Amino acid sequence: MEATNAIEKLRAKCLERGASGIKGLARFFRRLDTNRSRALDADELHRGLQEMGLALEAGEAEHICRHWDRDGNGTLDLEEFLHALRPPMSQARKDVIEAAFAKLDRSGDGVVTVDDLRGIYSGRKHPKFQRGEWTEDDVFQHFLDNFDVGDKDGQVTAAEFLDYYSGISASVDTDEEFVAMMTSAWQL
Repeated sequence: MEATNAIEKLRAKCLERGASGIKGLARFFRRLDTNRSRALDADELHRGLQEMGLALEAGEAEHICRHWDRDGNGTLDLEEFLHALRPPMSQARKDVIEAAFAKLDRSGDGVVTVDDLRGIYSGRKHPKFQRGEWTEDDVFQHFLDNFDVGDKDGQVTAAEFLDYYSGISASVDTDEEFVAMMTSAWQL
C-alpha cells in the first residue's frame, strides 16, 4: 500500500509539472542510467527525484523500488516504473482504443499481423517503397513495429496496442480530445 501511495504522490507531482512531466522523468532517468541497465536502485531513484524537485518522504523511494522490483535484484525496471506512473485510462478511452484495434484485426483472432493490413491499407506511398528499398509488407511490418513491444515478433496483441495508446493518453487532457484524435486517426 505504501508503494501505491508513493506512486500516486509522484504521479500527482508529475502532472503538476504539466503533460511533459512523465516524459521528462523518462528522459531524466535514462540520463541517470549510466550503465544503460534500464534500471535504477533506490538511491539513484531518490537522488534523481530530489534533483528534479520531486523529493519523496524518507523511505518512499525504497517502497517504490521494492514494489516494482519483479526479479528481486534490488533495482527498479525503468519501463515498468514509468508505466506505473501513467494515469489510469477512462472507459471511453479504452473503448475507442479497442475499436481501433478491432478495425486493424480483420481476422478477429486478437492479434494484428501484416496479413490483417493487406487489402485495407496501402504502403505504396511510403518513400522507401517508392525507391524500391522496401516491399509493401516491409512497410506494414515497420508500421506494426511501432506497437509491438519487447521481442518484435511481428504481431501486435490487444494488450500491446492498449499499452502504446496508454502512453499517448497520458499526454491528452480530456476524454473528448483523446476520442476525437483516435476517431480521426483510425477513421472510426
